[in-house]
Amino acid sequence: MTALSRLRKNAIFETVFLVAVALGLALSVQAYAVKPYRIPSPSMEPTLHIGQRVLVNRLTHRLGSKPSVGDIIVFHPPAAADDEGCGAAGQGGGTQFPCSRPVPKHSGETFIKRVVAVGGDTIAIRGGHAVRNGVREKDPYVAPCGDSPEQCTFSHAITVPKGYVFVMGDNRGQSDDSRFWGPVPLKWVIGDAIATYWPPDRIGGV
Repeated sequence: MTALSRLRKNAIFETVFLVAVALGLALSVQAYAVKPYRIPSPSMEPTLHIGQRVLVNRLTHRLGSKPSVGDIIVFHPPAAADDEGCGAAGQGGGTQFPCSRPVPKHSGETFIKRVVAVGGDTIAIRGGHAVRNGVREKDPYVAPCGDSPEQCTFSHAITVPKGYVFVMGDNRGQSDDSRFWGPVPLKWVIGDAIATYWPPDRIGGV
């Protein structure tokens, strides 16, 4: 084998090796750090629209970070979310108590919602606005709840269990969320939505 042939062979090997390393790093980043998600429904409008794509930080949650009120998170919802749970069916059409009963099993789906209360907080909903520990949230991001008044008021407060978060969509009249199937365990949280990257005219933080 000539010196030129050896150089070509080494160059090809180095190229293949670098591509393999780059692919491995990209897959590792997606698996453990940052992953893209597509918004499938209008439940987070006007903040996030159908088809919009967001980047979700998975790493900080794996390292023990806990969601805070106001964070937008991706998570596995309770299994009851597939057929609606205690809030929708058992609480007088949404006029009494939001669902307070944790569900032991999660669904295989992934949802994206906003955290409106954390473990130990009391939560009620009046006119589509979260009332946490007796104080109404500052919520310029929410859509009016006028089209679905039965979902807008759960006037009796419940307490969110420790180790759980209570989540709601910003489109309060068109969101299937903790009001109807209860709080979400922290261990079902995948990560925080940190930025939107598609479409181009909506690139930025969330």
